[in-house]
Amino acid sequence: MSSHREHIDTLRRWTSAKIVGQERLIDRLLITLLADGHLLVEGAPGLAKTRAVKVLAEGVDGDFHRVQFTPDLLPADLTGTDIFRPQDGSFHFQKGPLFHNILLADEVNRAPAKVQSALLEAMAERQITVGAQTYQLPGLFLVMATQNSIEQEGTYPLPEAQLDRFLMHVHVDYPDAEGERQILRLIRKETLDQEGEADKPAAKLTQEALFAMRREVLQLTMTEPLEDYIIHLVMATRDPGKYDPALQGVFHFGASPRATLALDRCARAHAWLDDRDYVTPADVQAVAPDVLRHRVALSFEAETEGLNVDRVIAQMLAVVPAP
Repeated sequence: MSSHREHIDTLRRWTSAKIVGQERLIDRLLITLLADGHLLVEGAPGLAKTRAVKVLAEGVDGDFHRVQFTPDLLPADLTGTDIFRPQDGSFHFQKGPLFHNILLADEVNRAPAKVQSALLEAMAERQITVGAQTYQLPGLFLVMATQNSIEQEGTYPLPEAQLDRFLMHVHVDYPDAEGERQILRLIRKETLDQEGEADKPAAKLTQEALFAMRREVLQLTMTEPLEDYIIHLVMATRDPGKYDPALQGVFHFGASPRATLALDRCARAHAWLDDRDYVTPADVQAVAPDVLRHRVALSFEAETEGLNVDRVIAQMLAVVPAP
């Protein structure tokens, strides 16, 4: 067992106590944290998307900032800007929200393209450029974005290039009846808790411990046949007819090499969270839908037949042979 297991278990317990009925979302948040990526969470309003990110950030030792994305947002509202100092005639750079360790981009698809491009550089390069100067972002830097799947008025669809920068794209659904009951009781308890002690984690996950966990994740055993399996899954999105003639022409475009890297990192993190020092095909299959769904697009013919991306990915997982 990893010496850091107790730290991640503490964070998982804290998050699970505050977020009810969304165990899969919590699992994906932890995988993103361990795999050093960014997460896009999509679902109907009121499903604890924003709350989940805020609760996770409370359990991690780092700066947290929330930005509510709106159509009038400017790139400088994220990156920061040069401020003129009249007392000495110089300019001073005032850092923006992107310089925090964890950034919650709430309703990210409400911001226009120029703001998306500023966020894109930060996510991809871990740096921002203002004027002629380039500034490095902190070592721990995660963008956790949310978007509403219902409202489309006044929104700007995220460019494919930016979607590809997200490690995973997670869909959240409504909780069941028992989950709804637990939510009701939890919020009632929080409302009655005047002291606020229950709203503070017992111990925060330090950045040093997190970086050590990430190194352990990268050191997990992954056999060559399993690497081949990951590669074949990605190749199947580019030429699905090679694996099943019924899937020929189902994709308009397939996944990029970032999908291969993301499958590797996420499968490793999934295995580590399961307290194993080796990766199995089940780990790859568990994370594949969230890793691939935003990196592929269905063809017009597939859409007219009523297919959706998740259904096609499930068919693909069924036909690509696992080791």
